[in-house]
Amino acid sequence: MNDAPVKDPALPGTSYSDPEPFTCEAQGQSLTFYPGGADRRDRLFELVASARHTLKLCFYIFVEDEVGRDLRDALVAAARRGVDVTLVVDGFGADLSDSFVEPLREAGATYQIFGALWTQRYLIRNHQKMVIVDDESAMFGGFNIQDDYFAPPEDNGWNDMGVVIQGSAVAGLVEWFARLQSWNEDVDGNFRRIRRAVRDWDWAEGTGLRWLVGGPTRGLSNWAGCVGRDLDRGKRLDMFMAYFSPSRKLLRRIGRIAQAGEARLVMAGKSDNNATIGATRSLYHYLLGKQAEIYEFTPCKLHTKLIVLDDTVYLGSANFDMRSLFINLEIMLRIEDAGLATRLREFLDTQVAASERITPELHERRATVWNRVRWNLSWLLVSVLDYTISRKLNLGL
Repeated sequence: MNDAPVKDPALPGTSYSDPEPFTCEAQGQSLTFYPGGADRRDRLFELVASARHTLKLCFYIFVEDEVGRDLRDALVAAARRGVDVTLVVDGFGADLSDSFVEPLREAGATYQIFGALWTQRYLIRNHQKMVIVDDESAMFGGFNIQDDYFAPPEDNGWNDMGVVIQGSAVAGLVEWFARLQSWNEDVDGNFRRIRRAVRDWDWAEGTGLRWLVGGPTRGLSNWAGCVGRDLDRGKRLDMFMAYFSPSRKLLRRIGRIAQAGEARLVMAGKSDNNATIGATRSLYHYLLGKQAEIYEFTPCKLHTKLIVLDDTVYLGSANFDMRSLFINLEIMLRIEDAGLATRLREFLDTQVAASERITPELHERRATVWNRVRWNLSWLLVSVLDYTISRKLNLGL
């Protein structure tokens, strides 16, 4: 569903390159951000090579390509040197062959598939991404294990983010991973336990540091509930988001911030799924009417998930769409720190500079009758049909 391009004379050129890594200290945690694919790949493999006791990995997509084979071989090497290795992949996102996995098993690693059986649970996706090393440091974010997630922008690699965290918050990831591993070992009872945990599990340190999880529950998960409450109170919003198609209630909260304060939204101009772009564009008329600043990131495909709301930052695996808010298993770090929020807004400035500003005039030129029909159909597919069917099958709602 590629819309006919309508060029803005102010559209940035094609000189964009991956930003350098940067480090921030916040709430007693050391956070190093890897927005560049090559840097992110190097750091991932350094972490795996550094493990002495345990390696715990969880990915939504894991593909048998170059980076997938290299990571498998690095995990095999870790297991052979005595590291306790556990790899959890999603049954929908990762279709690994027995021959690919066999070296892991032979080396003594634990390999688990979330939602491996074709049941209603198959529609619930384990969208989390994390690597935990010796229960002391971790890497998390939006990236998967596939060559495109580490390729440079000139090769249309994904714009994405990996975050290495060291500090007390790693204990929260360790606790959550233990639950995930336990669910996979208990095929009969895991779905009920997942729903309870998504509703009730909470790891926090003071008021400024908290892990949030999303997933299938009758009420709001702590991720969806928390971000909704913050949007209710927020005055300044910056969002860099791969997939954006929230509920009408959350959209109105963003509109309120845009009208009364400031809202800057950087969305995907390129994706692997153009229906998600259409669904997002169907919301532009409302947001522009509320005075939101909207940009589309055009140098390459966008997969980053970043929210800066006043002095609060959200980092992790969740998009701002109905699946990530209400269905998929997600992991997000909520951290309050004015310095971190300022630094990430500076980072976002560099992404805005490479993006196309969506003015009311540009949007009006794009919004032909045919495009509006396609955008609205995309919204129906992405935010209504997929969401409704998945919730009805899994929750009976």
